[in-house]
Amino acid sequence: MRTAFIAGNWKMNTTRGEAVELAARLAASVQTERTRVMVAPPFTALDAVAETLAESAIEIGAQNMASAAGGAHTGEVSPAMLVDLGVSVVILGHSERRALYHESDDLINTKVVLALGHQLDVILCVGETLEERQTDKVDAVVLGQLRAGLVGVDADRMARITIAYEPVWAIGTGKTASPQDADAVHATIRSELARLYDRTVADTTIIQYGGSVKPDNVKALMAMEHIDGALVGGASLATDTFLPIVAFDT
Repeated sequence: MRTAFIAGNWKMNTTRGEAVELAARLAASVQTERTRVMVAPPFTALDAVAETLAESAIEIGAQNMASAAGGAHTGEVSPAMLVDLGVSVVILGHSERRALYHESDDLINTKVVLALGHQLDVILCVGETLEERQTDKVDAVVLGQLRAGLVGVDADRMARITIAYEPVWAIGTGKTASPQDADAVHATIRSELARLYDRTVADTTIIQYGGSVKPDNVKALMAMEHIDGALVGGASLATDTFLPIVAFDT
């Protein structure tokens, strides 16, 4: 049985004080006996949020990571630096990184392999644009990103990989893929994992949905056979919207 995984991506929001306040409210309310929960604050608040959540079951994630272990890379944050702050999960290949910062599949794969080498879990994001969906390229785009992102990742290390399917057209737009449409893509991803690895890897890999997940749609999404969690953006920035998502099964 796959454990549900709800992750909050705070993106470029919250000052250090705001992040600590939000983390404290979450720590006081989140019970994670059946659900894995993670939040990814901005880099500037990672240490403070990690300290705030130290006694809770909520994990600390990073929104991105350098593609090198160290050295002359001005402005970058290495995997060792993240681990030092208490980070256990890193989000890689997010559509905003792909589109706004032109991160290639090769670069994302370099980051994936590097993160695994530093014992970080990875949320690998894949997803199509509206134009790609309208021209029937969903499977080609999503599976192409999946294959490229997992180059050099063997079956044993897949236990540290979560796949997040996030249709680009549904991120921050208020639009959401129907549960059935999202589940169909998740099923396609799972079939590809079986082809790339084996049925055990396919059956045990967590596949999240990301794209305007809210309290009023999370239950329907999570009821689908192949949807195992959510990568939550805007709704993770307030307890009154994030806590109901975390507690989707109550």
